[in-house]
Amino acid sequence: MRNRLLSFMLVAATVVPLGAETLTLEQCRELARQNNKELRIAGAEQQAAHWTRKSAFTNYLPKISVEGGYAFTSKPISLLNDEQKSTLTHIGDIAAGAANQLPIPLGGLLQEPLNAVGQKVVDAFESDTRNSALIAATLTQPIYMGGKIRAYNKIAALAEEAAGHKLTLAEQDLLVEVDETYWQIVSLESKRELAQSYLNVVSDLERNVQAMIAEGVATKADGLSVSVKVNQANVALIQATNGVALLKMLLCQICGLDENTPIELVDEPMEEMTAIDGEVNRPELAAMENLAAIGRQKINLARAETLPNVALMGGYTMVYPSLFNGFEKRFTGLWNVGVMVKIPLVTWGDRFYKVKAAKAQSFADQMKLESTREKINLQISQSRQKVTEAEQSLAASKSAVEAADENLRFATLGLKEGVIPVINVNEAQTAWLSARSQLISSQIDLKLAQLHLKKALGQL
Repeated sequence: MRNRLLSFMLVAATVVPLGAETLTLEQCRELARQNNKELRIAGAEQQAAHWTRKSAFTNYLPKISVEGGYAFTSKPISLLNDEQKSTLTHIGDIAAGAANQLPIPLGGLLQEPLNAVGQKVVDAFESDTRNSALIAATLTQPIYMGGKIRAYNKIAALAEEAAGHKLTLAEQDLLVEVDETYWQIVSLESKRELAQSYLNVVSDLERNVQAMIAEGVATKADGLSVSVKVNQANVALIQATNGVALLKMLLCQICGLDENTPIELVDEPMEEMTAIDGEVNRPELAAMENLAAIGRQKINLARAETLPNVALMGGYTMVYPSLFNGFEKRFTGLWNVGVMVKIPLVTWGDRFYKVKAAKAQSFADQMKLESTREKINLQISQSRQKVTEAEQSLAASKSAVEAADENLRFATLGLKEGVIPVINVNEAQTAWLSARSQLISSQIDLKLAQLHLKKALGQL
């Protein structure tokens, strides 16, 4: 009953869905690149750094702005007070009174004309500034900003490079995750096939032992020991099958597919590994070099605060009402050109403290860079050592497989001849399974060791 139940579970677990998508390692990588959110975030950050650099360059160029305004006030501006206005509008009356005292009375001739003249003077001084407007166009061209603009541009360019290195690092981390999962599936698939082969072998042995028990040349204990091996083989096969299913769900998630998407992986050949060498091209190291360079530019930026700033300014302004030819109800414009100079005098050491702080931070960034470089060199050495160990383990596994194959062949032949007991055949089969499984693990371990060495060198 137990054997039937295990066989049913095995069949249910090994059914391959129809329409399963076949994927190669490179296809898995490409799907992950297209759908990974972390990679998209890093790409967006790189775009942001690119446009920031473009923005920083515009500080070299002249800035032109236009502004305008309108205001209505309840009272106009008046240059004459009420007493002066009254005097001017009645100046003819005053003059006429004085002229009538003359021997020849001329008051009547002077009164009206002088009053009219006085009224014109009053009218001329009426500004009517209740409605006022201003339109101004201004051009500002930096001439010398203490090196601030140049430092900003270098920082923006370095930040863009650092964002690019961050994107590369995110892609490399993603590829490592894809490759590790892919090869783990390949490993477990191989072990599942091995478990199936082992199940076939022990099942054949079980049938032979049952026949031997019937003939009286084997004991029931021999039959029970073989049955235990059959049950263990069934369980191992189910575990391997379920493990493959779970890893495939993980790979689908990494590739941006629905986790229940049926996939099958193309068998990748276990080619002989070649030596990996070359220059170290770690993106995180390059990014830290950019950050250290940014720190040096921040020193220049802080130093620029202690230097004078010079800018050329020019513009055209239009005002209403016009004040350049008396008060006129029309727009009148004028040009202006000038130079602005800003020189910091007393800052109580604030700017010098900022320079010292920038220098200290730059030193810290440089120390972090050197520390990271040392750690990366150590990581590379460790990765090379792991590759060497994996190569040695693979060579030993191949030798162990050859020995296990030969031992199983002799044990099987000896059982048929009746010179070797069943327990020895069981041991030979177990050793064969262990050697084959270790060979698969060694092959995958070498693949992964090579993968991590490439990652350590920055060659993915």
